[in-house]
Amino acid sequence: MSFHFYNLHFTPTPATLVIGLIALAAVGVLCVLSWKRSPHPKRTALLEGLRFVCTLFVVLLLWKPEWLTILHPETKPRIAILWDASRSMETLDAEMPDILSPQRGVVSRAQWTRAALDSPLWDSLEDGGKNELVDRSFGEPPADPAAAALAGTDLSSPIEDLLENETNLRAAVLLSDGDYNTGQPPVVAAQKMLQRGVPLFTIPVGSKKRLPDLDLLAVTAPAYGIVGENVQIPFTIRSSLEREVRTIVRLKDDAGREKTKEIVLPPGETTYDAILWRLEKEGASTLELSVPVADGERIEANNSRKFTLSGRPESIKVLVIETLPRWEYRYLRNALSRDPGVELSCLLFHPQLGRGDGPDYIQEFPSKPEDLSKYDVIFLGDVGVAPDQLTKDQCELLRGLVENQASGIVFMPGPQGNQFTLLDSALGDLVPVIYDEETKGGLHDPVASPLTLTGEGRGSLLTMLADSEESNPDVWRSLPGFHWHAPVLKSKGGTEVLAVHANRRGRFGPVPLIVTKSAGNGKVLFMGIDSAWRWRRGVEDKYHYRFWGQVARWMSYQRNMAAGQRVRLYFTPERPVPGDTVTFNANAFDKNGAPLQEGDVYVDATAPDGTKERVVLEKNDTAWGAYSGRLRISLPGEWQLKASIDEAGAEPVETKLLAQGAELEQTGQPARPDVLQEMARIARGRTISPEQLPELIKEITALPEPRPIENRVALWSHWAAVALVVLLLAIFWTGRKLNGAF
Repeated sequence: MSFHFYNLHFTPTPATLVIGLIALAAVGVLCVLSWKRSPHPKRTALLEGLRFVCTLFVVLLLWKPEWLTILHPETKPRIAILWDASRSMETLDAEMPDILSPQRGVVSRAQWTRAALDSPLWDSLEDGGKNELVDRSFGEPPADPAAAALAGTDLSSPIEDLLENETNLRAAVLLSDGDYNTGQPPVVAAQKMLQRGVPLFTIPVGSKKRLPDLDLLAVTAPAYGIVGENVQIPFTIRSSLEREVRTIVRLKDDAGREKTKEIVLPPGETTYDAILWRLEKEGASTLELSVPVADGERIEANNSRKFTLSGRPESIKVLVIETLPRWEYRYLRNALSRDPGVELSCLLFHPQLGRGDGPDYIQEFPSKPEDLSKYDVIFLGDVGVAPDQLTKDQCELLRGLVENQASGIVFMPGPQGNQFTLLDSALGDLVPVIYDEETKGGLHDPVASPLTLTGEGRGSLLTMLADSEESNPDVWRSLPGFHWHAPVLKSKGGTEVLAVHANRRGRFGPVPLIVTKSAGNGKVLFMGIDSAWRWRRGVEDKYHYRFWGQVARWMSYQRNMAAGQRVRLYFTPERPVPGDTVTFNANAFDKNGAPLQEGDVYVDATAPDGTKERVVLEKNDTAWGAYSGRLRISLPGEWQLKASIDEAGAEPVETKLLAQGAELEQTGQPARPDVLQEMARIARGRTISPEQLPELIKEITALPEPRPIENRVALWSHWAAVALVVLLLAIFWTGRKLNGAF
């Protein structure tokens, strides 16, 4: 039911119409009776009239009034052709039909679209001046490379803009691959076309099946490496070929030095792998990781990636704490003291002879946080909480060093079983394994047993004793075995087991003997044997020194990303992509080297385009001068970071953050015709294949004239109507009070 007065249209239901009329009649009768009984007829007449007006206004709102204006077109009917110009349209997977070109073949989606737009088939729509054709592109990437990396495709906004600017639209044709990654869902725009009565015809461009391709998706190299040491460079390759590919990954630097690795890429899967690279010089080097073009591959541009890797000399400060100078301790001390990149300190709690003395020895455990915080790695041997060993307060300091200052701790239990006393201290939660309480002295085997690497251990830089991952398991199998191992039941949750006992199994499977985990900002390593020194047999220090040197560098890596006198800065992830949020962690110190108690710490970040942003770090509730903050990465490229203390004379520490250029728009992705089909279905159009273009022309020609545009303003739900009701009631209530006071 509906009726109107000029532009004011009402659409009440029968129930609301009857209720409204009854309410008006009843209120009218009450108003007349109140006026007749009042001793002040003039004032009462005004008030009762206002009461009736309020009632009438509410009843009219109940009948859903709308203000309707009709806009009659003044131009010829227009047919809009929207075509996608985004980067994904550069994908080479569109087959040219005979109707567009006599030369059939596979072309890019953009070339196919241009051929369709240049087709003379559209001319018949303008014959006799019946229609006007307009074509608009959308999704063009910006000229600025940094902005182009973040540009995407929005299928909704172009249609909404078209409806807003065109008043006599007869139909719309959309040529696209259906790939969208920004804006509202396209069905929202299709629903608006349905409301306007404009049909949408969609023409999918491209193949819905991924092109045969090898795509080097990412290279997540570390920020820096130690000169003379191997760096592990992870990479990700996606294969969309229908066959297995045996290929070679090639890593090459700007000086021409090269390293290769053979890999097997399963069909239609993503492969995660890593390659080792030995740094030979200090400073930044540009490296390129690439895979050769496979037979049948259609895209060559995504087979390589360049990145920057810095080499630096490093001085790692290590503290070794032990009781009895067993063989493992003696050879470990020699290995670390002879390492030119390690600055060693030893603390020996000998039960009979007292504290160890001599070169590299200290006599007391560092009692202050500022004294302990200089150490990057702590090796904790057969030591526990005892009168002549560690105290619980010292264990608390060690835990704070690991969790708050990103240091590493290595647990190396021994046959005395002192490690069990650590479980009741602050270090108990850091131990990555569960001990067997029944055999505190460990287990002895008369026959030497080897270690077996797990899947994680085969590719870990920590256990990489060979020059290539392929030969690394063979090296471990050739190492001399061990006779004693720690009493371990199983590893804890959240840990990574790198090696297990080759011959012994417990209730929970193979006995884990080399286990790692993260603890706060630092790292933990558990070494469950004391016979690594036996690896020297026949090869001297080749494997023994290499293993412990890698342990020291692996555990101190994050802590030394950017270290200065007063500030130490580290961040994750190391290789973000635009859109990621980087977490900064910093340790700040006062002039005396103690953790900073008062003062601000901030990071000045300079983006690749020169824009600057300051991130003020928040102090954590610890006594270690720990600060943290976050920064959202908006652009790919090299970001300059400078961490400073808001204090005169404090030198900042500078470093670089390399953001990988992950682009929203990528070539080689399959088309999404299902998106276009859904849009056409909602907008009362249909999806057209290339062979059906002549039918599309006929169908558009047969469409009726566009109907005038109706603009409806729903007064019943407008905020002004509610405000007017409140205002009228307020005036009526005030008048009632005043009328009663006279």
